[in-house]
Amino acid sequence: MSDSPISAEQSARELDLTNRVLRSFDGTHDPRLKYLMTELVTSLHDYVRRVRLTEAEWNAAIAFLTRVGHMTNDRRQEFILLSDVLGVSMQTIAVNNEAVGDATEATVFGPFFVADAPEIPNGGDLAGEAPGEPAWVEGTVTDIDGRVVPGARLEVWEADEEGLYDVQHDDGRVYGRAHLFADAEGRYRFWGLFPTPYPIPDDGPVGDLLRAAGRSPYRASHLHFMVTAPGYRTLVTHIFVRGDELLDHDSVFGVKESLIHDWEHHAAGDATPDGRDLDGRTWASTRFDIVLAPVDAI
Repeated sequence: MSDSPISAEQSARELDLTNRVLRSFDGTHDPRLKYLMTELVTSLHDYVRRVRLTEAEWNAAIAFLTRVGHMTNDRRQEFILLSDVLGVSMQTIAVNNEAVGDATEATVFGPFFVADAPEIPNGGDLAGEAPGEPAWVEGTVTDIDGRVVPGARLEVWEADEEGLYDVQHDDGRVYGRAHLFADAEGRYRFWGLFPTPYPIPDDGPVGDLLRAAGRSPYRASHLHFMVTAPGYRTLVTHIFVRGDELLDHDSVFGVKESLIHDWEHHAAGDATPDGRDLDGRTWASTRFDIVLAPVDAI
């Protein structure tokens, strides 16, 4: 990058181009679209001028984004990964989920959600025989005033102990994901797997970016939730494992202190909450009480 000062004539030429591009949106009928595009153009042009972007760097950026697009398909969303590792996903979540009372905090959606996951009954097992330590998760869904939310729908998904989600296999297997409904008292419970850390997919352009930046692709151990109920703001969140050494180094900046939970580990043979026989395996348990914000919360 050159440290040579920019002449007044050159600076004026560059600003004139920016202004001409901005004026091209004067006829945009949708005021929100006009605002979004003019702010985007302003920020992009400011960046190019400030860093004195070279044509080689711009071409490399275009090639990188092209690779991100080629890597994206119906089973893998490389653009979400890119948004995640740049912190844009978390920033968007922060902007759109302002704190309301004691409502549970939101965090990143991630690239591995799949709609129409199997339904399990309250107390059912979503692990699907995937490898990992069985884990009992229970809690209650309430609103910010402490009233129970009966019938709330909970989507839950997670990786196995090898750090893989079912969609990362090519054989169509389904495991580690399900949906269930809170009961009339707002209570829910299910068997899953004790969360373990894993790397985000780093065999593509986003992984190349992380390596170039000297950053780890690993995510802190977590379990995904999406909770919906009529009249309430959709909650997309995780729960994390207290003591996980990756809590301060999560590759997508998704950890929030309020979402870090204590997990109890039980010896083989200890009685389970529902009397389930685990064939002599150890198991874990935690409680996650969920508080939903009203849909009209600012």
